[in-house]
Amino acid sequence: MQLFLYLGVFFAGMTSLAVELSASRLLGNYFGSSNLVWACVIGLILIYLTIGYHLGGKWADKYPHFERFFGILCWAALLVGVIPLAARPILRFASQAFDALQLGPLAGAFVTVLLLFSAPVILLGTASPFAIRLGMKNKRTSGSFSGQIYAISTIGSFIGTFLPVLWLIPAIGTYRTFVTLSICLLVFSLVALWRTVSAQAALKNIWMPIVLFFLTWLGLSGTDKNSSGMIYETESAYNYIQVLELEGTRYLRLNEGQGIHSIYQPGVNNYHGSWEYVLAAPFINPNTCNLQAVRNIAILGLAAGTSAREALAVFPNVEVDGFEIDPKVIEIGWKYFDMPHQRLNVIATDARWGLARSPGDYDVISIDAFRPPYIPWHLTTLEFFREVNAKLSPRGVVVLNAVRLSDGRELINALAATLRQVFPTVLVSDVPGTLNSILFASPQSSNAIEIVKNTVCLSADSNTPAVVLDVLTNTLIYLQPDPRDGIILTDDRAPVEWITSHMLLDFIWSGKAKELP
Repeated sequence: MQLFLYLGVFFAGMTSLAVELSASRLLGNYFGSSNLVWACVIGLILIYLTIGYHLGGKWADKYPHFERFFGILCWAALLVGVIPLAARPILRFASQAFDALQLGPLAGAFVTVLLLFSAPVILLGTASPFAIRLGMKNKRTSGSFSGQIYAISTIGSFIGTFLPVLWLIPAIGTYRTFVTLSICLLVFSLVALWRTVSAQAALKNIWMPIVLFFLTWLGLSGTDKNSSGMIYETESAYNYIQVLELEGTRYLRLNEGQGIHSIYQPGVNNYHGSWEYVLAAPFINPNTCNLQAVRNIAILGLAAGTSAREALAVFPNVEVDGFEIDPKVIEIGWKYFDMPHQRLNVIATDARWGLARSPGDYDVISIDAFRPPYIPWHLTTLEFFREVNAKLSPRGVVVLNAVRLSDGRELINALAATLRQVFPTVLVSDVPGTLNSILFASPQSSNAIEIVKNTVCLSADSNTPAVVLDVLTNTLIYLQPDPRDGIILTDDRAPVEWITSHMLLDFIWSGKAKELP
């Protein structure tokens, strides 16, 4: 009997933490993975568990029976499996609201989905106090027994922390992860009822796996999002990934889908977006007019390789190190986006960690991992930019892609102010037709006049690709006044999420969302 109590709290602890981690991923696919989303998930899960602990003690005193204990776990398991089935239509609606930046419906969907976790997590929270009441045989050893119960529950929680992230979600996806957790807990609970109570007690709940099977079969068919032109979707340990194809052009969208991370159309090397500004970076420095002189480029945020493909087509002697944290995105780049195999060294690791361990001597370091709400703060700080500077060649240039929202340039200003602590030259140019801005930083002294001279020199060479002249021209036309009022971002204090959240809310509440290109 006691063995089944131990196993019951183990499975309850494992399921509760696995549900919490899976909940953050379920919501992150539609609302982003900011600290605000994490705080909402963790905070409410703790509240639900607190309610469960209180109810578990009361129910155990009133109904101190194994049948009631494992019956509660059966219901908890069933409700865990129902979460994705109930959430899916709500989240599909949320994705449409996010695309249109409709704050009210988006917030409503967010709260509704969080409430779906209340019942199963509360029931899971009843397990430990209920098990202590059922297994207590001697008051003199009550402390030891209670400690054993909570220790076993915590071991289950430890396993539940890693199970969805390292195995289940990458292997079968977020929705089926909930169903798998549900099945495991439900099978155990039915077996425990049979062994500790009777076969009849187990058979009374046998309808649950049957209902779960049919609901899963009916509810999880089709794609997770209703996106036009979707030809592929999958999940990795890091991202929900979509590949769209519209009028012969392929697009890579990740998670909430507000950004196009890569683009590909056969025979096209200029998409008039932010990717091409890597090609302009070498010509920010004075007296630079030689395509052959560009030897090494590092791209932090390779995605499916759009910038790398363009750089390899323009610079005949260049080799590119592409840092991309998600191996699945790399695989998709090769399969769907014609990502080059030659002269491109793909490094599947965190960009800051990988750059710090690279040989360095780069003529260009491109930082293209920014898109709210996904802005890795550790790639925005003074300490990071010092590390970047140490990896540049004597004529190296940093090119950084960031976002603005109409008049909201707080993030651009903060990045420029931080870069200026390391580099004497910092230039900002807006990308026409987008909400992107490009920051160039160089250890050499330069200005717009030097870029004009380089552009004229390149235009005199008939071998200069048109895309290079086009992006340099746009850089000059949309060059912005030097921002001087930004805060300095450091490893100790980099309130990037606060800045981007403030920009986004101001943008939505001002009614300027209709200005989106």
